[in-house]
Amino acid sequence: MVESTHSLPESDDRRAKRNVVVLVLAQALLGAQMPMIFVVGGLAGLMIAPNPALATIPISLIVFGSMTTAPWLSALMQRYGRTLGFYIGAAGGAAGAAVSAAGLWIDSFPLFLAGSYLTGIYMSAQGFYRFAATDTASDSFRPKAISYVMAGGLLSAFVGPQLVKATSEATVIPFLGTYAAVIVINLLGAALFAFLDLPKPEPVSADAPRGRNRLELLKDPKIVVAMICGAVSYSLMNLMMTSTPLAVVGCGFTTSNAADVVSAHVIAMFAPSFFTGHLIARFGTTKIVATGLVLLAAAGVVALTGVELYQFFAALILLGLGWNFGFIGATAMLTQAHKPEERGAVQGMNDFVVFGCVTIASLSSGVLMHSGGEDVVAGWTSVNLAMAPFLVLAGAALIYLAMKPTSQPV
Repeated sequence: MVESTHSLPESDDRRAKRNVVVLVLAQALLGAQMPMIFVVGGLAGLMIAPNPALATIPISLIVFGSMTTAPWLSALMQRYGRTLGFYIGAAGGAAGAAVSAAGLWIDSFPLFLAGSYLTGIYMSAQGFYRFAATDTASDSFRPKAISYVMAGGLLSAFVGPQLVKATSEATVIPFLGTYAAVIVINLLGAALFAFLDLPKPEPVSADAPRGRNRLELLKDPKIVVAMICGAVSYSLMNLMMTSTPLAVVGCGFTTSNAADVVSAHVIAMFAPSFFTGHLIARFGTTKIVATGLVLLAAAGVVALTGVELYQFFAALILLGLGWNFGFIGATAMLTQAHKPEERGAVQGMNDFVVFGCVTIASLSSGVLMHSGGEDVVAGWTSVNLAMAPFLVLAGAALIYLAMKPTSQPV
């Protein structure tokens, strides 16, 4: 297998920093498609879905595609290398946008859903950028590498929503131009992966360390708590963000207003990444994840205070900050809890669980938004109240880990 990343000397971080630059650019360019699709996916779904309650199903299928892709894509990268997996992700993103565009063209909701599922292949591959950043990094640089790569999403927060504004009404069929732009983004962005310098997987010898099996890994409290906190942070962010365009437009604002709110949210998701890694190095993962959970709770509280445009902005900014601290902190916690030979199993299992929970959250978002019938405010209230029990679960898991005796800081 690839060389251990747990004992690399500091000088080797020159290689890691080069890879981080490439992955930051990939996150910025290829990542722009995600805010684009999250802005228009529900609105396009509402346009062609047989029932308004199904409007967020396309977003849910994207996440479901990511969930089902993570295990096999992680195993493939463990055997053949990260770069191949990233090319497959870009191909999936381009194919998904093309099929979705075809669904809009012929007014076929099932075909549109099929395109959404294929887009999930890209979403899964993007999730592994953060892990690839650690493959050649030293212990001290690893949390910073994760953080910097996540910071690449800051540019995508500007580019994606602006492209939505420029393309959503550019064609006779609304949103068709947006999906065409996504195809171009994937074709251009795939070229970046040729510049990655990642270790090649080596044939596994008979006497090579095998690591723990999945059942044994799930008995490790640090792995389990990292997975719970990562899943809750990502799921609650998705639960609220999926409904936001529907809530904003449903409350009398425009699609451009919804795009601006999502843009502010995505900026808040990624802007702190320039220093999140430094904070993790100084204070430890537990305190950073706890801060993220508090910020997620604050987002729900602010959203419950009203539905003026400034309240949507404030709630979604807090939501983005909470996701950043919670998810990056949980990712760093996970990388500290496994051996190099366990990387494929742990990372694939983690993203399967995370995106499985996000799929459920996305499906629930549409149901909750329509729980009040035509009353958008009642639906938005239901979405935000639903966050509470999961925040309690993650908080309890984190407290358990913090109180558990351990030989390593968390």
